[in-house]
Amino acid sequence: MRAFVITGPGQAEVLDLDPPEPRPGQVVVNVERAGVCGTDREFFTGHMAYLHTGEAHYPVRIGHEWCGVVARAGDESTASWVGRRVTGDTMLGCGRCPRCLGGRQHLCAERFEIGVRRGWPGALAEQLLVPARALHPLPDGLGATAGALVEPGGNAFRAVSAALGGGERGGGVLGGGAQRLLVMGPGTIGLLAAQIARSQGAEVHLLGRDERSLRFAKDLGFDRTWFQGTLPGMPFGAVIDASTAPELPALAAGIVEPGGRVVCIGLSAEPSLVDTRTLVLKDVTVTGVLSASGGLAETISLFAGGGVDPRPIVAATVGLDQVSDVLAGHRPPEWGAAPKIQVNPY
Repeated sequence: MRAFVITGPGQAEVLDLDPPEPRPGQVVVNVERAGVCGTDREFFTGHMAYLHTGEAHYPVRIGHEWCGVVARAGDESTASWVGRRVTGDTMLGCGRCPRCLGGRQHLCAERFEIGVRRGWPGALAEQLLVPARALHPLPDGLGATAGALVEPGGNAFRAVSAALGGGERGGGVLGGGAQRLLVMGPGTIGLLAAQIARSQGAEVHLLGRDERSLRFAKDLGFDRTWFQGTLPGMPFGAVIDASTAPELPALAAGIVEPGGRVVCIGLSAEPSLVDTRTLVLKDVTVTGVLSASGGLAETISLFAGGGVDPRPIVAATVGLDQVSDVLAGHRPPEWGAAPKIQVNPY
């Protein structure tokens, strides 16, 4: 099979490799579509943190946003998956530790992350090996574009759930319990979070840095878009930081309403400094979101039911031979301003 492999900083190639063979409890998926994200770019540039902590090494087969059809099963217990369209969880816990047994496999110290951590090969290939326990079935009506957006959508769903949670700390600033939410960073996760929050009745505002990305957000129906210098002095019951800017978590803590929520899902390349006095004196809840685990099934339902249509955020679909150019930042003008690039490995 053909697979895209990063061999070092700025170096990658498409290789012909032996297809994976499933063991008991595993399946092999024919990949329909895979997404490219910021983590993949960090592997390509050499800046990905796991490369420096020893949790990942070159060569790396990236790709953790995917969908496909199960082609082979490792044993009788997984045979019922063959022929089904699926996506799956990126986080593969050991299944034995207290975190896994408590339903928090995405925090397992020994976890594999597909295409990211501890060498589990990713989905930028014609076939992908996956434990059956990580699979989620996709409805027939949910196409490949949306199917490969379930994983980033699951991240966004968890961020929105944390931001719009019930009770005093989830209290809105609008009448009738509705919430005013500010999403910082109109990239893939930010736009998905904005769409999901809008589907749940929130008044959504978006904060960005350039006119192009905010104009695209307006095209998706988000009229309340701001630059940092134009952000109005209105109360926000919750703020989601989906950016990579190190200064924005502190801004989020500063502008969120007392008793509100700040959700951090973006990662900057350098430490973000937040004054804990602000958090304490305003009684703010700050939540970090690591992965889509726990949000995949709900995201599939949202996409399949039409509550959220994620497809407009995909700018283009390319082949494996074009991935290096994408990771290097080459982007033809005709692709427009949509943030996501997907890959068809065939």
